Amino acid sequence: MRAQELVQGNEACARGALYAGCRFFAGYPITPSSEIMEYLAREMPKVGGICLQMEDEIASISAVIGASWGGAKAMTATSGPGFSLMQESIGYAAITETPCVIVDAQRWSPSTGQPTKAAQGDVMQARWGTHGDHPVIVLTASWVREVFEMTVHAFNLSEQYRVPVILLLDEVLAHLRENVILPEPGELEVVERRRPERLEDFKPFSNEMIVNFGEGARLMVTGMAHDEWGFPAQGQKAAEQLQRIVSKIESRADQLALYRAHFVDDADIIIISYGITSRAVEAAGHQLRAQGLAVGWLDLKTLWPFSDKLIRSCTERAQYVLVPELNLGQLVREVERAVRGRVAVEHLGRVDGYLITPQEICQRVQALLRAGVSHGL
Repeated sequence: MRAQELVQGNEACARGALYAGCRFFAGYPITPSSEIMEYLAREMPKVGGICLQMEDEIASISAVIGASWGGAKAMTATSGPGFSLMQESIGYAAITETPCVIVDAQRWSPSTGQPTKAAQGDVMQARWGTHGDHPVIVLTASWVREVFEMTVHAFNLSEQYRVPVILLLDEVLAHLRENVILPEPGELEVVERRRPERLEDFKPFSNEMIVNFGEGARLMVTGMAHDEWGFPAQGQKAAEQLQRIVSKIESRADQLALYRAHFVDDADIIIISYGITSRAVEAAGHQLRAQGLAVGWLDLKTLWPFSDKLIRSCTERAQYVLVPELNLGQLVREVERAVRGRVAVEHLGRVDGYLITPQEICQRVQALLRAGVSHGL
């Protein structure tokens, strides 16, 4: 039997990237993500990879995009302020259908904020931070082993769908150390980008297959609206391309939805959470079930594209939905939209830099259930 290791969340992310075949990293040090770059700076050269400290986050994401088109699985890691600086280039990655992974270890903000305090304030920035309609996949994790697994999954999705994939961590999970048994080589699937069998008449922007620079195809890669050959386009042709790259992700929202559901079939109240907050929800959920309360909880691993079908199916018999988040209300708005007024949705937010506790969740659930009884629900 393999022995457990004491592994930090950021280290698990870096090791997951190497496991997935990442061979290029460019980044700029920023708390609380810096350990990812520190680990890769030491370990990446051992597997023939390149790790670069760039002059800033704009240069970092630009280098990642270039490395990806050169054929490397590529990643960067940052926190909220750096993530904001990357947004224009994330849009470039989206419209050029560039496979890449961006890790955002969230911190309390805006601006400099509290670099060593946790938050979940970048949920909407991850989806809508860059301008215009665009495709993106956003994942999250709650445990250290999950950080490893979701990093691998982020690379797999990026390569499979030719899309930037964002992994949202947070300060606590990034720096948390847990005893884990990490997957061995071959235990998790590793997806490689698909290449066309023949280059004659291959249209580089017509599907999820890709040809890297230097592999014999004529490539035109531009952030302008373009046709299937990569050359500038306007009107209906531009609209068709944009609709295609957005639809290839949004149409698969249910297929891409990763989650853990507990006791949702018989629950009067469903707690929907993600990331570090899901740890408190699980503890609170078991306490409440032990008290005989009909509580279920849904731990989301895929935040975007958002699966309305999943939310509706898990809340169809509930009276209340509670959404705890380390922000003033971001994913709760998507939950409200998905349930379409059929069930009452409550938000439990905290923005003082500290985590929501199981006790806070228990108290809010008990208050909601008491209110339901008093109103004859």
